[in-house]
Amino acid sequence: MTELRAWFTGRSLRERRLILVMFALLAITIVWAAVIRPVRDGLASSRDAHASAVVRLGETEAQVRALKSIQRSRPQPLDAPLADAIRARADTAGFALASLEPEGDRVRISIASAKPGALLGWIAGLEAEGILVDGVTISGAGPGIVSATMTLKARSA
Repeated sequence: MTELRAWFTGRSLRERRLILVMFALLAITIVWAAVIRPVRDGLASSRDAHASAVVRLGETEAQVRALKSIQRSRPQPLDAPLADAIRARADTAGFALASLEPEGDRVRISIASAKPGALLGWIAGLEAEGILVDGVTISGAGPGIVSATMTLKARSA
């Protein structure tokens, strides 16, 4: 240490000032590189992680609200056998069933002709009432007319 002090005092006043300025700039650079920059980068990544978490929380809360809404609006169990319920709903909607065949807990129906919009609306209404479509085949039967074969089942409790 005494050698360094002797070397430093052996310099001219201008050189000593330049060396002090150099060490001050070196200290500022080290503090910036070792402390300020990592802290700033850490804060930025924390902000990004927080924003992502807030978005995920909002999406999760929306999904929970949707699930609760579905649970509250769960349809009542069918009050008649599935085949009778489907026949009654088809008659109410104005669809003539070409066939209706019970297959265990499912019912297979076919409709020879229907308007596509009315048929799809009827299917959506069935699902809202607790009758689920297990399978459906819809094909064109003329201009603006479709025929459909469906396998329906009751929603389990």
